[in-house]
Amino acid sequence: MEKKNHLSNDILPRYTQYGTLYKVYVSIIIIVSVTPLIILTALNYFQFRKTYEIDVISPLVKQTANIKNNLESFLEERISILKYISEFYSISSLKDKNTLGNIFQSLRNSFEGFVDIGVLDSNGLQFNYIGMYNLLGKNYKSQDWFLRTLFTGINISDVYEGYRGVPHFSISVLKNVKPNEFYIIRASINSQLLNNKIYQGNLNPETDIFIINYRGILQTNSKYFGMALEKYPLPVPEYTANSENVKTIVYQGRELYQISFYIKNSPFILIETTSFQSLWGNWVRNRNQLLIITILSIGLIVIVSLWGGNKFINLLKEKDLQAAKIFHEIEYTNKMASIGRLAAGIAHEINNPLAIINESAGMINDILKNVKEFPEKEKIQKYLNTIFKNIERSSKITHQLLGFAKRMEPNITLINLAEFIAEVVEFVGKQAILKNATISIVGNNDEPITISTDKGLLQQVFVNILNNSFEAISDGGKIEISYKKIDDKKIEIKISDNGIGISEKDLPHIFEPFYTTKKEYGTGLGLSITYGIVKKLGGDIFVESTPNVGTTFILIFPIT
Repeated sequence: MEKKNHLSNDILPRYTQYGTLYKVYVSIIIIVSVTPLIILTALNYFQFRKTYEIDVISPLVKQTANIKNNLESFLEERISILKYISEFYSISSLKDKNTLGNIFQSLRNSFEGFVDIGVLDSNGLQFNYIGMYNLLGKNYKSQDWFLRTLFTGINISDVYEGYRGVPHFSISVLKNVKPNEFYIIRASINSQLLNNKIYQGNLNPETDIFIINYRGILQTNSKYFGMALEKYPLPVPEYTANSENVKTIVYQGRELYQISFYIKNSPFILIETTSFQSLWGNWVRNRNQLLIITILSIGLIVIVSLWGGNKFINLLKEKDLQAAKIFHEIEYTNKMASIGRLAAGIAHEINNPLAIINESAGMINDILKNVKEFPEKEKIQKYLNTIFKNIERSSKITHQLLGFAKRMEPNITLINLAEFIAEVVEFVGKQAILKNATISIVGNNDEPITISTDKGLLQQVFVNILNNSFEAISDGGKIEISYKKIDDKKIEIKISDNGIGISEKDLPHIFEPFYTTKKEYGTGLGLSITYGIVKKLGGDIFVESTPNVGTTFILIFPIT
């Protein structure tokens, strides 16, 4: 009885500060659990925000760019028509009112927007005119558009009212007759047509799209910034090399996205603005949900940690008391456990030299295989086989002491082969871009092929082979993935590249573990693991290669 109490007093003092242990335990659990959660939440927050911003802005930029392209095509079409008239018709024809009238009628019938047409001489006098306004004999020599036409040969004017008092813009084309004699063909376009062109398509109700000129004068009506020919209240967007300019602006307390494009060969700037709130409403809701889930998760972690810590400490107390009470009864068992630990330690220590012996013997075996003529070759091979056999036997014994490895079975699912290959190609798309490589897929999409296999393992096979292809090809190389049914039970997949190929010397060894031609950084495990996975999935793998021509990996898999 005295011995028992004496042993109990030896153990219990180590665990008298259970309150401190409880605090340390709970703190560690909370920190270890909450810190990664907070980091992941922060990363997801910023990454998702960045991705969402790209997803929101990109369609707007694309939409505005399409409108800009349509507007440029519209203007270019009318410039081309006027250039054709200046080149095709002589000045004597253009001076004839009937001829000019026929030309104008053809323009009105074929192209929308033309209001009138006139011909001016070098003094700026409009000596021939077809239209609904009394502009015959008007002199435009002092007008900006007249001077710009002289210098550039072609000019698109701002929207202005001019003599007629109605907003319009004009397109002018210079016609040179003699060194000191020229004429200008000028057509007026209804500015309402600009509104029609930019308001095509489905626009957000809070989206405002309009045109200004370089001086910041509105050329079309705007929802929020005024009517045509009024001053645009914000600074004129700066010209950028990539033609588009996306930025955030604040107007009357509202935060807006502004996308602007300079219209080629014209004084026009296309601007689209959209409310920040209308675009980011979904993001704010998702952000709030993310924060709520994170806060609830942290709260749950704290509650579970406090409860688990309390249970653990109480259990520890109970176990300590039990240990103190029965310690004298397990002395013999403790001795046996020590012997067992010693045996396990010895087994562990034996494994290391066994691995070295096995590696050394393997190297000798590899060297022996490469020696063609050697008198004692068979004898040494026999000894090596004996070494390998006993290494295997010793390894089994030590592994029995150390434990048993788990065997992971494949997770078989039904996959669509075409969709799967497309997913893999998308997965390695970044490498293809870096290599400027082209990946083509050849298969029969009219007859979908489905197979039962482990999707994750099959993906690893494809990625390993494609990684080898990327390393083999040069910049701008090509990779082709083809697939077909061999019969009702098997399919064939080929992954081909036009890379450096594999030499005849290396070809027989590429599936061997630790065999690599990448001396600086290769491990020699990629294709070895690939081979093992293919076999595990019930398939076969072959390779055909010609140096400096390319390599083809051929995969045969059962459909079921």
